[in-house]
Amino acid sequence: MPSILAIWVASYIQKFFTKMTPDVIKVFVVPLFTLLITVPLTFLVVGPVANTLSDGLTNLFQAIMNFNPIVFGLVLGILWQVLVMFGMHWALIPLAISDVATNGSLSILSAALLPCFTQTGVLGAIMLKTKEEKVRTISMPAFVSSIFGVTEPAIYGVTLPMKTPFYISCGVSKLMGAAMIALDIKMYSTGGLGVFVFPILIGSDGSLLKLSLRFLLLSLAVFSPSSSNSLYEYQIYNSGGEVAKAEGKADEAAPVPKEIQQEIIASPLIGNIVPLNRVPDQVFASGAMGKGIAIDPTDGVVVAPAKATVNLVFPTGHAIDLTTENGAELLIHIGMDTVSFAGKGFKTYVEAGDIGEAGQKLIEFDLATIRDAKLPVITRSL
Repeated sequence: MPSILAIWVASYIQKFFTKMTPDVIKVFVVPLFTLLITVPLTFLVVGPVANTLSDGLTNLFQAIMNFNPIVFGLVLGILWQVLVMFGMHWALIPLAISDVATNGSLSILSAALLPCFTQTGVLGAIMLKTKEEKVRTISMPAFVSSIFGVTEPAIYGVTLPMKTPFYISCGVSKLMGAAMIALDIKMYSTGGLGVFVFPILIGSDGSLLKLSLRFLLLSLAVFSPSSSNSLYEYQIYNSGGEVAKAEGKADEAAPVPKEIQQEIIASPLIGNIVPLNRVPDQVFASGAMGKGIAIDPTDGVVVAPAKATVNLVFPTGHAIDLTTENGAELLIHIGMDTVSFAGKGFKTYVEAGDIGEAGQKLIEFDLATIRDAKLPVITRSL
């Protein structure tokens, strides 16, 4: 938890110095001062605060366990994968060590033994249902690692981006956690998860009864989310990296590209033209984003350079994407690093899907706001 909070704090420090530092020295000044402030702040403030939160979480789970063990199993089962994502599951380790040292066994982590297999179940269903090669390629190694107790590839790579499979696995884990506690299935030492957990479930008397019950719950943990997932129409990654509906739909024919005809495109702003290779941004200056021009504006109004359809208006208002009636695609990006303003000083007059006539006002922005932040106002039209 301390490392996550430290990175979160560092992100704000980095944004502050990015705004305040001139471009010519930004490359080394911003990371240097971010680290100079973040490191001592982590040791003096962030670390102690994170430890306090971790202790509070430990006390909370202990209180729930004392109140009702089955309720504890429900809570820990549904939250375990979320706790793992943020590294907060380590707050339970002191309770587990104390339990096994005092009683020779522990039940407080029993509810956390099956979530990895619920991930195995949803991954199995995804691999069976998906028609996307990219999803199958990601799912197969994640499926194998989940069997051995490592669920991060499954969570971050597949189930969490799809949302519904992740929710299903958490719901099934909740029921499995409560069942593990209700059946008094204990661990007799600490160890790994996945298939490596079976030996630590064998008691000193060598009884395999509870181990057999665990096998039964394991089967439910794997097959319940698999069958639940079959009721849903999956959202999966398409080849463009976006989420698309995959099941129950025939493949649609790709649209025929429209032939781009020669046309005259006016300047979208009033100002002085600057060659693109002189823009203080290597991505745009190199032409990697496409050919175009840059304009040093004298007026904070962006107008449609031709009759065009609005494809996208960025929520922050600092950029807009257009397609003219003859098929030319244009990206107009106002200033540099202006996305950090989060919309301050920008006002949009159109939305995605609108058709604007040549000269129609698209965006209005405050030049003084950008200059006060010591950021370039040069606008790129590509």
